[in-house]
Amino acid sequence: MTDREILTGLLLDGESSLTLGELSRCCGVHAELIVEMVDEGILDPLDSAHGGWRFSGYSLLRANRALRLRRDLGVNLAGIALALDLIDEVNRLRSRLNQLEAGG
Repeated sequence: MTDREILTGLLLDGESSLTLGELSRCCGVHAELIVEMVDEGILDPLDSAHGGWRFSGYSLLRANRALRLRRDLGVNLAGIALALDLIDEVNRLRSRLNQLEAGG
């Protein structure tokens, strides 16, 4: 008999949000590192009006990218913030260029 691995996942849409605890669990890191990412400008909480930060699905994507840069390349948090901002800018420019080329 073979062992079966059970996979679990989280589906996020444009309306979904995560608490600080949920985001840290999804990323597999302590909440303190998420707080450091917020302090460094890597992550931007949606609000804290109800007693705690909420994060968008985009924050989960951005946090995982940040963690890969940290793990794979040894980039510090300040460098990660700069790298991710530059990647976002390149993506915006590519999107705009595609629109212009399509006649939009």
